[in-house]
Amino acid sequence: MARIAGVVIPAEKQVQIALTYIYGIGPKFARDILAAAKVEPTTRVKDLTEAEEQRLREVIDADYTVEGDLQRLVTNNIKRLKDINAYRGLRHKAGLPVNGQRTRTNARTRKGRAIAVGGAQPKAASKT
Repeated sequence: MARIAGVVIPAEKQVQIALTYIYGIGPKFARDILAAAKVEPTTRVKDLTEAEEQRLREVIDADYTVEGDLQRLVTNNIKRLKDINAYRGLRHKAGLPVNGQRTRTNARTRKGRAIAVGGAQPKAASKT
């Protein structure tokens, strides 16, 4: 059970995949970290020696912003955009796509579930 950057990474997976469980480390950064720490990418986490784990921790701590620090940085950037009323900040406030995507269709992830407007349900026949 390896704990790197405050995250318990899965023991059964290869190191190059397990490192991506850390917020801020994707496949490319995982490869770069393993190269810098001189660890074989296909090694299983459970098979890592204590020295290899320590080298991974040192490389990540020294060169990468991950987990809580990165989340705080991203949150502060978004808050700054909202505070100065930048266009991107207004889009964040409104819960709409930020980077210029179309919203007439295909914005469901940001906008949420579609709400039917007028005439969608047939009228129930009334008894007279």
